[in-house]
Amino acid sequence: MTRRFFQRTVSGAILAYLSPRWIDSSGMVKPARLRQGDTIALIAPGSALPVTKIEEAVLTCQKLGLRPFIGPNATEENGYLAGTDEQRLFDLHAAFADKQVNGIWCLRGGYGCTRLLPRVDYRLVRENPKVLIGYSDITALHHAFASHCNLVTFHGPVATSESSEYSLDYLRKAVMSAGPQYLESSPEASGETYVIREGSASGALTGGNLSLLAAMAGTPYLDRFAGKIVCIEDIGEKPYRIDRMLVQLFQATDLADAAGIILGQFNDCEPDPGDKSLSLKETLTHQFASFTGPVFYGFSFGHIKNQVTLPFGIQARFNTTDQRIELLESSTEA
Repeated sequence: MTRRFFQRTVSGAILAYLSPRWIDSSGMVKPARLRQGDTIALIAPGSALPVTKIEEAVLTCQKLGLRPFIGPNATEENGYLAGTDEQRLFDLHAAFADKQVNGIWCLRGGYGCTRLLPRVDYRLVRENPKVLIGYSDITALHHAFASHCNLVTFHGPVATSESSEYSLDYLRKAVMSAGPQYLESSPEASGETYVIREGSASGALTGGNLSLLAAMAGTPYLDRFAGKIVCIEDIGEKPYRIDRMLVQLFQATDLADAAGIILGQFNDCEPDPGDKSLSLKETLTHQFASFTGPVFYGFSFGHIKNQVTLPFGIQARFNTTDQRIELLESSTEA
């Protein structure tokens, strides 16, 4: 598929978007499973990135047996954004509308997705459910599509991630196989793990990047947390900032009513030497001390090389003894 063909056909496709929808018992819409040879659109809905990184993403797609298609505006730059809002929105809409595109893989996160949310054509997304993969700033799309489209999406590596075989294996399992399955942390994951509150929980998976979740609090695009297992991660934030964002979520959302909390690996989130500060562990322990469900820190997801792919919207079980996530249903439909 070429860019010229894509641009020639997309306007007609947007006017005629109809496709099968698979709805589970919770009302979530599951996208069709990706298969070898399927076409996956590479789009940049947030920050700009160099062409060399896009070339690496193409190779990763080929390694997975997928046919990469680069969105027409993926190489654009507008300061810290990958083109104007209109250009990034066009690529997002076009990828959902085009019948020859089977899935969508975001090239990177950064910043910019929240700017698009008021102008997204959610009817288009609802009528064309497809696999959407990404993390970090892509958290905004995960929640908007969950809250407005009931679409299952995939919190996993972006297409330009320096992904290990561990990460690629879990990505394959999530979007290219039936499941259900267990998600287990990588034995090579760096950083400590610890239990803040013991116990077990079941519910739909949700969550994402803490900075994005806090930024979306109070907007109509953040999905609800009540009764769900909330997976949270971040990078490069000092403990007082993490404290502030968690306070925001507890005060502005229903996070306190979540069934359980799974924290990823918060890299580069310790105070600088000599700072008068609580440690990351002290901050998290304090914030979740009165939480009623289980809370675990250090699972393999987030801004790390070895990360699992979390199917947001899929029912799961977790307990702090086994320290693994059991998916109770398939995350895609055949």
